[in-house]
Amino acid sequence: MSTQHQPQREPDPHGAAVRRFRDPAYQPMAADLAGVRREIDRIDEAIVRLLAERAMYVKDAARFKRDAFQVSAPARQEQVFARVRELAQRHNPAFNGGFDGLAQVVDAAYRALVAGYIACEQNYFGATEPVAPPDKDIPQ
Repeated sequence: MSTQHQPQREPDPHGAAVRRFRDPAYQPMAADLAGVRREIDRIDEAIVRLLAERAMYVKDAARFKRDAFQVSAPARQEQVFARVRELAQRHNPAFNGGFDGLAQVVDAAYRALVAGYIACEQNYFGATEPVAPPDKDIPQ
């Protein structure tokens, strides 16, 4: 018997499903892969818009830091990672059996995001200068 391998190819985005979940309560979320991809693209648009908004706050945060250590803020990083893991647990959908591993995916994504944001914030920090402290003798 010859075992010829067929060349691998991407799935047909408009084709019928070729697999099903064993869970009889599972409800498909889209009629085809094209529909799944449309929804993922819609969600990605919202995520990137929010990441851009977050980036501007990261940039602004550089104004409040005294040095590179404060920019990296390791204790704050750990707070963020713990918080997003908790958010992932809270927001894991209850329908269709949820998404096992969501907290780990969110944690890994945020670790990469924060590393990128911190690298940029370090650059922005380098573009700042100290502000003269307010004169304490002048009533405000």
